[in-house]
Amino acid sequence: MNPANLPFDSEAMLEGLRTWVECESPTWDANAVNRMLDIAARDMAIMGATIERIAGRQGFGGVIRARFPHPKQGEPGILIAGHMDTVHPIGTIEKLKWRREGNKCYGPGIYDMKGGNYLSLEAIRQLARASFTTPLPITVLFTPDEEVGTPSTRDIIEAEAARNKYVLVPEPGRADNGVTTGRYAIARFNLEATGRPSHAGATLSSGRSAIREMARQILAIDAMTTEDCTFSVGVVHGGQWVNCVATAATGEALSMAKRQADLDRGVERMLALSGTTNDVTFKVTRGVTRPVWEPDAGTMALYEKARGIAKSLGAELPHASSGGGSDGNFTGAMGIPTLDGLGVRGGNGHTLEEFIEVDSLVERGRLMAGLLATLE
Repeated sequence: MNPANLPFDSEAMLEGLRTWVECESPTWDANAVNRMLDIAARDMAIMGATIERIAGRQGFGGVIRARFPHPKQGEPGILIAGHMDTVHPIGTIEKLKWRREGNKCYGPGIYDMKGGNYLSLEAIRQLARASFTTPLPITVLFTPDEEVGTPSTRDIIEAEAARNKYVLVPEPGRADNGVTTGRYAIARFNLEATGRPSHAGATLSSGRSAIREMARQILAIDAMTTEDCTFSVGVVHGGQWVNCVATAATGEALSMAKRQADLDRGVERMLALSGTTNDVTFKVTRGVTRPVWEPDAGTMALYEKARGIAKSLGAELPHASSGGGSDGNFTGAMGIPTLDGLGVRGGNGHTLEEFIEVDSLVERGRLMAGLLATLE
């Protein structure tokens, strides 16, 4: 099977992908994510897959597991793992409208990571239309909560990965047309400041502002960043009335490191910030964590297979470890051969200028098809 001969069509792929992108699916809107999962489930059912719906928990949407027909159904095979949630709230489609400008196509979640998910299904579809039976059975798992650290579905992802020989993750590809063979460790933290209320006009001095303490700690957290471990605060809430000294403020922080030991030290430093100063209590608690994924022999052998396929298609395929977590952190850390960053090229993810490079749909679709056709 030569993937170069498969009749991928970027215009047809864009038409199908548009339906996905215009079905907005922000993580915190479970109904919206479930609507997106419904669309994907319908597409895969038409392709002949057996669809299983797994109910969501913790307020998140559900999970779709699709198993495609295969004579070795039930034996360890290939897991394609992707998330259908995005960071863009409902209504973003009015600001970031679907539009095509030359080789760029824009839309919320098109790059991270609906484009990669869609091209993965197109690869399966193309192989089926060519009446080609892959050496291994294929399972697709679409999840609802990756953008917030996968708190509700990590166990499902790990359990499904353990049943398979390989994991392919169609997260966005690298700008140099590369793929991802490792990811940094990531820890999330919840921040809480508790002060003393007072009337901001009449008795200002008797109050103790939780907002002031949160602001002070944000600067301290930012100052902890080094080359080995970064720290940032991305969410802050505080106060209810401008004429009251704020009693409560909350926030969320993120730390990232290339090595697990560096992250572990960073976690210790963050937790040590808890305490009471000037009658204001500051509390740091640990949230969800992604383990560091360092490439092993299995992952590198999988990468070499992909590199050979890319070369046969006339493209170089560099590789590197990447910042920013994915569900590949979990499967790679388990020691299961995992290749990440197999999705589209593009840029400006998580912004109102998010786009893909249209030609990468076919290029990466062929690469995915080549992997599915040859892994054994």
